[in-house]
Amino acid sequence: MTNGYSVESSNVGAEPPTRAPQFSIRLSSTRRGARLARRLAGQQLAAWGIPYDSEAAQAVALVTAEPASDAVVHGRAPGRDFRLTMLLLPGRDAVRVEVTDTCPERLPPDAAAAEPVPPDAPSGRGLLLVTAYADRWGCEARDTCTRTVWAECPL
Repeated sequence: MTNGYSVESSNVGAEPPTRAPQFSIRLSSTRRGARLARRLAGQQLAAWGIPYDSEAAQAVALVTAEPASDAVVHGRAPGRDFRLTMLLLPGRDAVRVEVTDTCPERLPPDAAAAEPVPPDAPSGRGLLLVTAYADRWGCEARDTCTRTVWAECPL
């Protein structure tokens, strides 16, 4: 015992963790919250050892931006936030990004079946970006009050 703290060194670190490293935060359902989600995704990857300016980090930021923006525009309920969750999937060299909002009845359309977007349209290309950068993505209503859009991006 040193300075009132006990240190035990017998089997510390002998067993690998069973849970994937995870980051989760609630953000306001505003444009500022969506912008912050994108930045926090890049910063969290940097904390996990993936450089902030790498192609992987930029792809994850883009993939995070789409469901975060969608949560603000389509999944917003007065006084309710959205949640950004990131899980590092080490065995697959990937990260899973989840955005949970309060609008379970609005599921995103299948990107492959979506109507083509006119070149001058101000929006409508987000799921095409998610499809381009993510290995897999989907949406699920986990309960009666929320939906989660998730995507898994390679690192």
